[in-house]
Amino acid sequence: MPAIEVPTLTGSHIRLEPLSQEHIDGLAAASAADPSLYNWSPVPRTRSEAEKCVHTALAWQAAGTAAPFAVIRLADCAVIGSTRFFDLEYWAWPPGHPAHGRASHGRPLPDGCEIGYTWYAASAIRTAANTEAKLLMLTHAFETWRVQRVCLHTDVRNARSRAAIERIGGKFEGILRSHRLAADFIPRDSARYSIVAAEWPAAKENLLRLQMR
Repeated sequence: MPAIEVPTLTGSHIRLEPLSQEHIDGLAAASAADPSLYNWSPVPRTRSEAEKCVHTALAWQAAGTAAPFAVIRLADCAVIGSTRFFDLEYWAWPPGHPAHGRASHGRPLPDGCEIGYTWYAASAIRTAANTEAKLLMLTHAFETWRVQRVCLHTDVRNARSRAAIERIGGKFEGILRSHRLAADFIPRDSARYSIVAAEWPAAKENLLRLQMR
């Protein structure tokens, strides 16, 4: 699968721009203020960890399986976090089906994806950053890629993250046991959420309302 093109998505408060090595120092600085925020998330705590994180994300992008972003605050152009699309799915639509051969600029469009690897600096917590980032990403997924579903997972112990996903319209699907390696290096049970295409108009209205508060 060829490398996926990562768009720049701009809102009123933040900009999601394609992740690059230029963001390494900013990411390391963003996570330094309050490490206690990241008990449940694998967040880079040092410059070397940020460098490794960016290298891995760009390798996934080159393999066509992820679209990683740096989150930039428009007010001061500071890096305040990171997020990505990943686990891009391409369904085997049969010839003759309206969805068969969906492509953009010669590249197949994904039919499903996950949003994750999301974290923010302490200064961005309880601001409009996460709501706007999710609005920008979900709009791109459902209206540009025209995906059928977007999944979101979080550590089952992470009450703050679960509440945030439910707040933006994610529907709880269940618990995946020993799903991934947790930030504290144990097999993580993941709470699984999703938004499907039929739910997107209502979810979008909700996100727009939240953004105006």
